[in-house]
Amino acid sequence: MAKLTSEQLGTEPISKLLVKQAVPASIGILVMSLNILVDSIFVGNWIGSVAIAAINVVLPVSFFIGALGMAIGIGGASVLSRALGANDREKALKTFGNQITLTVLVTVSMVLLGLYYVDALIPAFGGKGAIFDYAKIYYVIVLYGVPFLALSMMGNAVIRAEGKPKFAMVAMIIPSVTNLTLDYVFIEIFGWGMHGAAWASTGAYLFSFGYILYFFLSKHSEIKIDFSHFGLDRGILGEIGSLGFVTLARQAVVSVIYLLLNNILFNLGGEASVTVYAIIGRMLMFALFPVFGITQGFLPIAGYNYGAHNYGRVKESIAIAIKYAALLASLVFAGLFIFPAEIAGLFLGTAEGATAAELAINAYVLEHTPSAMRWVFAATPIIALQLIGAAYFQAIGKAVPALLLTLTRQGFFFIPLVLILPQIFGELGVWISFPISDVLATAVTGYYLRKEVRAHLRE
Repeated sequence: MAKLTSEQLGTEPISKLLVKQAVPASIGILVMSLNILVDSIFVGNWIGSVAIAAINVVLPVSFFIGALGMAIGIGGASVLSRALGANDREKALKTFGNQITLTVLVTVSMVLLGLYYVDALIPAFGGKGAIFDYAKIYYVIVLYGVPFLALSMMGNAVIRAEGKPKFAMVAMIIPSVTNLTLDYVFIEIFGWGMHGAAWASTGAYLFSFGYILYFFLSKHSEIKIDFSHFGLDRGILGEIGSLGFVTLARQAVVSVIYLLLNNILFNLGGEASVTVYAIIGRMLMFALFPVFGITQGFLPIAGYNYGAHNYGRVKESIAIAIKYAALLASLVFAGLFIFPAEIAGLFLGTAEGATAAELAINAYVLEHTPSAMRWVFAATPIIALQLIGAAYFQAIGKAVPALLLTLTRQGFFFIPLVLILPQIFGELGVWISFPISDVLATAVTGYYLRKEVRAHLRE
């Protein structure tokens, strides 16, 4: 197969190009999501359902620190894509060097703070009762590997900005396969329990970083930097920060949502309700992988062509990306609506030596997860417009509208709804907050995207 270079982002037909970009991204996200999904299934079957809830408590903290790398990566990738489109290679190189330096400085500092405040953070994110001990074990070990996760996320965005989606896909597959393999060895064979699950995740981050490092040191990468590029540049940092803040704000809101939901659901139904949300959270990460893949594939195409002033191609990429993503989202919706009970059952094996309390939690989860899952995914067919619309503003370097549109769904709409509706409808209020916020956010994004295209994307 022909090698994809950055120049092809401005010449190949959009449909063909989007498939080339999105399929590897989708496969990478699928494998990564399957890793999270199967990891939870292993933990639920080999350790217990409370362990699934414990991981759900830790994820927002570790993922937020990892998302710092993703934010720096995506923010810098937007700068880098437009620099390549404008044939400014020196700026592209300087951008990448600044991304590396910034990622190391920020994530190591955050990890040190996270370890220092461990006993306060875990209960704050819902790690209470029987969940706390499991969560603390997992949290401390996983945090050691989070800087490598952040560097991998940052590097992956840059690989995709270079027009090398297959390498970005492999970089996502490697840690997933590694994690599942180490899960089996550490938990099932060595019997390390929660320690095994945590070391498997940390080991996976290290393997992922190793592959990313190999890519940039090899002939496959067009970006060859030297020590002069690592020095921080205020102008480039400003661009990376303003655009990366969109991704960081989105992940910060996700972490706040985890904090709210874990605590709200614990108060409504204890460990069992938190476990229901943990399972649904895994499906939110897993089921929408093709839609997220389209979004990831769309970003470098829109950014490159906007930088090259090929506005007709930008408009075409928006239309095709929304069409493809909407079709895939509808298929996801159909599967989740038909098979929610079967999906919930995958997570709840009979762990050896399960207590009566553990079995009671399993019964509650099996009864309540199907209806909750249908509510949470009820508006899935329309979310493509919201995701692609927000991604467009990020791709072209318009940080403020990108930030506001990114925050509409989870920040401006979902958080107020989830604080109000459970007081009226109980646990049902949590679940119906998801589709209501999806509908409202999609309407707002559609309005502003249409306005932007009409005003600024003229040949």
